[in-house]
Amino acid sequence: MRYCMNPIKPPRLHGESLGAVRFKSRPEDFQVEERLGFEPSGDGEHCLVWVEKSERNTNDVATLIAKKLGLRKRLVSHCGMKDNHAITRQWFSIHLPGQPSPTQDDLADDGIRILNVTRNLRKLHRGSHDGNRFLIRLRECEFSESEAAARWQQISDRGVPNYFGPQRFGRDGGNVDQARRFMSGELDVRDRPLRGILISAARSFIFNACVAQRVEQGNWDTPLDGEVFGFTNNRSLVIPGNYRGDEAERVRQKQLELTSPLWGQGDLLSRDQVKRLEQSVVERHPEIIEGLASFNLQQERRVMRLCPEASRLEWEDSRTLVLRFDLPKGTYATSVLRELADWN
Repeated sequence: MRYCMNPIKPPRLHGESLGAVRFKSRPEDFQVEERLGFEPSGDGEHCLVWVEKSERNTNDVATLIAKKLGLRKRLVSHCGMKDNHAITRQWFSIHLPGQPSPTQDDLADDGIRILNVTRNLRKLHRGSHDGNRFLIRLRECEFSESEAAARWQQISDRGVPNYFGPQRFGRDGGNVDQARRFMSGELDVRDRPLRGILISAARSFIFNACVAQRVEQGNWDTPLDGEVFGFTNNRSLVIPGNYRGDEAERVRQKQLELTSPLWGQGDLLSRDQVKRLEQSVVERHPEIIEGLASFNLQQERRVMRLCPEASRLEWEDSRTLVLRFDLPKGTYATSVLRELADWN
């Protein structure tokens, strides 16, 4: 059986990239807009602030908001981290029971704009948003308009593997190397945030390895015996023994998704052919799977297919391509872009 040797740079689905591009050379070339998936209630003890930031870290903005309002940082929350070298628009919630909402002037600072201030009955938590909308400008493209249109049609029709992006693994995969040393006892890591980063990198590495194996075998979107099915917009699972009988057709219609493991303690949720395949992959990384199980993580699943929605391609000139598309939360725009182009 052929194995993917590098899950940090896993196999592409749609063939080699069309050519090189310049990506993220300027903040305005990578724009991300958070989609909550619900309308703020307009009242309540939580103030929601819609912030546009450039060259600013999400945590730094949360710290800034707390400092300007004289609050503890734990009273300021958000749905998730956004890129630093980009223009991003995201919501922050501030717990202000019985207090007036701050004005835009109260929160003004370099590198941020306050676009809206409203109220909501509940605070924002990590992952409480629906997804993200992207505007990505690729400069100095080494491929034609017709080549890009044909490849994008393939991506739209079939989707792409839902790999964790390289940012999860650190420079040259360094987070995974550190995770191996940490989990084998060679490296002592006492800093809790760093421990979390290393554990997430290791878990993502195992997921990518399993998806890469399915891509290599040509069955990443074809149901096999013992699949665990999932959904893009929620965490519900359909496990072996609970099938309706129409799963293959629902996968083809993109109503149902195949999944791969997010490793934890206990037995795999998959069975039969899929379980044997996944075990053959994870057994190549014993220090990681044993380490992840020791942290009391549970066996979970993540869908293997990522389908950009509401997509649009526009050429600003003969070598500058602008892409617009929506992705669900927790997914990576780079996993879509790598099926189109290469960049440094």
